[in-house]
Amino acid sequence: MNKISSDQLKIRQAYPLDLKVQLSANRIRQWYQHFNGQVYVSFSGGKDSTVLLDLVRRQYPEVPAVFVNTGQEYSEIIRFVKSVDNVIWVKPKMTFWEVVDKYGWPVVSKEQSCAISRYRNTKDPVQKYRRLNGWPNGKKGMISKKWQYLIDAPFKISDKCCDILKKEPMDRYAKESGRRPISGIMSNESRQRQMGYLKYGCNAFGVKKPMSKPLSFWTEDDIWGEIKKGNLPYSDIYNKGELRTGCKYCMFGCHMEEEPNRFQRMRKRTPGQFENLRRHGGCDVLDVLRVSYETPKLLF
Repeated sequence: MNKISSDQLKIRQAYPLDLKVQLSANRIRQWYQHFNGQVYVSFSGGKDSTVLLDLVRRQYPEVPAVFVNTGQEYSEIIRFVKSVDNVIWVKPKMTFWEVVDKYGWPVVSKEQSCAISRYRNTKDPVQKYRRLNGWPNGKKGMISKKWQYLIDAPFKISDKCCDILKKEPMDRYAKESGRRPISGIMSNESRQRQMGYLKYGCNAFGVKKPMSKPLSFWTEDDIWGEIKKGNLPYSDIYNKGELRTGCKYCMFGCHMEEEPNRFQRMRKRTPGQFENLRRHGGCDVLDVLRVSYETPKLLF
């Protein structure tokens, strides 16, 4: 397995779109042939997986898409997924609210939620010290100084939401079907995803849970460029101001959004959903995060 350097990734991200399409098609073909066609597309109904599904089905029209209905998708996503052929729907074993009650809220980022949760749930003074100050070989797993005040937040915090609501149902489907996933993940979406690409490339064959990520070196501009070029249908949630199409109540990254943020838009567009968030204590969480959900004179 040849590791990829950061410079190589930057070069690939600068490739023209037509070349990226060719390279991604080749990665898809390698994956399909390696597993004798026993593959599937991890389909969220968002723009990235919509492009991925099109690329896969240009070569292999019979490949199924698998959609996890967490109960937290936007209604526009549900409608769009229903319009796509050969989609298998799967469900998690817990609801979002059950996960929040048992483990905690997904706040700031997956890495920070994990670090805060582990700090709170260990009695080891060395671990606590390192969560605040870093390890001898780096700061990975450390709570950022900006967010250390959340250690004393009056609610649970956890990174388990995605694992329980999305990864577990997909892993269950893969195990039961014997098929291997193709995902629309891009390396520029997070540090963790970039490190995964640098280590394994697009196709991770020799790992515990093999996965193909043929769009790893694409950018968001590439996605929209391919949608425009191919005149691909996509969910109209993007025409209503949403930039992300994950779970409605997820708080990862909401502190970085310009106003109107996702919760201000929710309060304006779907007040019933916002009141549901309030009833479950979500507004108290947003208050602690210093994320506004008020909507006076916002531009809608």
